[in-house]
Amino acid sequence: MSGHGSFGIDPPSIEKLTEEIKKVVELGTQLGIVIGGGNIVRGEILSAQEGMDRVSADYMGMLATVINALALQEFLERKGLHTRVLTAIRMEQLAEPYIRRRALRHLEKHRIVIFAGGTGNPYFSTDTAAVLRAIEIEAELILKGTKVDGVYSQDPMVHPDAEFIEEISFMEVLNKGLRVMDTTAISLCMENELPIIVYNSSEKNAISRIVKGEKLGTLVRE
Repeated sequence: MSGHGSFGIDPPSIEKLTEEIKKVVELGTQLGIVIGGGNIVRGEILSAQEGMDRVSADYMGMLATVINALALQEFLERKGLHTRVLTAIRMEQLAEPYIRRRALRHLEKHRIVIFAGGTGNPYFSTDTAAVLRAIEIEAELILKGTKVDGVYSQDPMVHPDAEFIEEISFMEVLNKGLRVMDTTAISLCMENELPIIVYNSSEKNAISRIVKGEKLGTLVRE
């Protein structure tokens, strides 16, 4: 959401993302989006670096996800796409409260559902929220957009000789301590046999290409 910057909302970046989303929806795909808030507030960092109470910091992070969700909704609806923001923290003036059956109904009507507010609980990341919502709506696949081409043996931004991994199991991710998603999220995916594709979000038409069956990024599965 912040583009090449480290803070705030960058309209050109959101425009590019929404164009990608539009192409996916036009394929007839039901799409749920879990959005983070790190471009505004990271609760864990506020707590660790600034000494803020972790619970308060995490709630601030959850509110940041709502800001991002509303921005994404605005850009999507400018393109004529039907969306609903469902938030785990109740704020009826801005968004609908998250109710599983309501989310399923919106998806059946081919609306894009944007899940905000994380899980609604402190100490849980948006990675965990994404997996939890995916399980609840019976999603077939999780797509995790990153700044690199997929999963590597080490951080490729730090280690240029890091090896790209085309396919890996959940257990290998946990055993090797690879930072695909946090351990709670990976464990939930493993228990529910929910595959993840980790891809470079700056790759042109990446989401629609994956939906069409093209091999892109790293597949993480049982």
